[in-house]
Amino acid sequence: MADGSREWWRDAVIYQIYPRSFQDSDGDGVGDLPGITRRLGHVADLGADAIWLSPFFASPDKDMGYDVSDYTAVNPLFGTMADFDALVAEAHRLGLRVIIDQVLSHTSDQHPWFVESRRDRTNPKADWYVWADPRPDGTPPTNWLSVFGGPAWTFDARRRQYYLHNFLAAQPDLNFHNPAVVDALLDAMRFWLERGVDGFRLDTVNFYVHDHRLRDNPPAPWTEFPPNPYEAQEHRFSKTQDENLAILQRMRALTDRYGDIMMVGEVGEAARQIDIMALYSSGGDKLHMAYSFEFLSPDHSAAHFRSRIERFLKAAPDGWPCWSFSNHDVVRHVSRWTPPGGDTDVVARQSIALLCSFPGTLGIYQGEELGQTETDIAFHELRDLGYIAFWPELKGRDGCRTPMVWEADAPHGGFTTGTPWLPVKPPQQARAVDRQKGRAGSVLETYRAVLAFRRATPALRLGTTGFLDLPEPLLGILRQGPGGAVAALFNLSDRPAVLTTRGGLPAGPCHAAFEGTEARGTLRLPAHGWAWLAGPAPPSAQPSR
Repeated sequence: MADGSREWWRDAVIYQIYPRSFQDSDGDGVGDLPGITRRLGHVADLGADAIWLSPFFASPDKDMGYDVSDYTAVNPLFGTMADFDALVAEAHRLGLRVIIDQVLSHTSDQHPWFVESRRDRTNPKADWYVWADPRPDGTPPTNWLSVFGGPAWTFDARRRQYYLHNFLAAQPDLNFHNPAVVDALLDAMRFWLERGVDGFRLDTVNFYVHDHRLRDNPPAPWTEFPPNPYEAQEHRFSKTQDENLAILQRMRALTDRYGDIMMVGEVGEAARQIDIMALYSSGGDKLHMAYSFEFLSPDHSAAHFRSRIERFLKAAPDGWPCWSFSNHDVVRHVSRWTPPGGDTDVVARQSIALLCSFPGTLGIYQGEELGQTETDIAFHELRDLGYIAFWPELKGRDGCRTPMVWEADAPHGGFTTGTPWLPVKPPQQARAVDRQKGRAGSVLETYRAVLAFRRATPALRLGTTGFLDLPEPLLGILRQGPGGAVAALFNLSDRPAVLTTRGGLPAGPCHAAFEGTEARGTLRLPAHGWAWLAGPAPPSAQPSR
């Protein structure tokens, strides 16, 4: 499917599908692979280039599929291998690449590898997981903490040792210091490459290798103790080890043998996220690109966006970033960024223009093209139990994982004929696809127009990047490439702003997505307004006084 002239992923728009919440085809209330296949036309019509499928592998579902019990089997909850093959075929027919999750840092405790490993200290897989003796007083080997609360170690009475788990106790960490483990994981990746996938999203890619000497993590600087103690440590030894680079190089060598394949890694770290992204995607011998949680946070300032992009471009001039505002792990961005009482649809329309002005590959999470908001999940409705110990300060991730809504007047938004695994509530159902499709100015049609303009504008897809010096809350991004330049201007506040402009004004398709007014070189941006100023020479702007 490569066009022979460039690597397809460099200017791609990747649409993340959360399988259990996209479309149910059999009435059991859980989305599945045939349901995804049925709705792929929506993704293609939106203007995406690829889909990323969150895990659909065999799993006891203690962490919604991120606890894999067989890397090369489909969870019957989602369908069969034949269903997966049919999905890939239909995606390729529509011109969509298929990227699948690879959860390699840990497995389920029901994976046959772990069942064997925990049997005793001498079996063939005894060293496939991270085992360590207790301290003399019986406490865990290190002070490392689990992301989900408590120690990152669980004692096993059979081996009389602790095993490491950075997440749930049901998700033991694999031992990447053992070459046989890496070989087995590469075999699993090879299995899916042979089935025609176009790339991998690598879960928690910086968690693979732990400090072999098992040294304690130092405290992280904080002014107020965080709601999750995990954030009180600097994870110097429990992850992001230098030895991780050799693992990524082996993965790259494998994917390079299959042609135009892409790997994007998730960097999970509170500090140094951009630096790790840069390190892991530079040099042409590791990841093709990486993403982090920098833009998945509540921070919505011009300084934040600019500083992170500039830092990456400086640290990795030959690297490649991937940016997104929402995914299955965080509160939806329109709920994070809209001021109390504000218009979430206005923020949603601005957000896609903002994302499309960034250099790199772009990620869209299912439902954000509808302006979908975070669902208010009651305690008795919880399905994601990873963060239950921190309720209600941390409410878990169910609120961003509720089902996709297709038809406003159908039960459960047309997602299922049964009882959905998470509720479809009125605020979400009101944003159904059929309510927005073809309606000028809707969030859905704005996404389509903006993505189409980006596709038609080389400067936005692959151009160089600079910034205009504007004060908060104004952000100005300058993209230059073949065919001209574009200045992307954003008012990130809930108050109008006025700028003086010089250079070309939006024309053609850009008008469909332009949210501002211009008169005699003065650009008026409403609350959360934005504009693209395009021309053969770099446009400029400055605040009006």
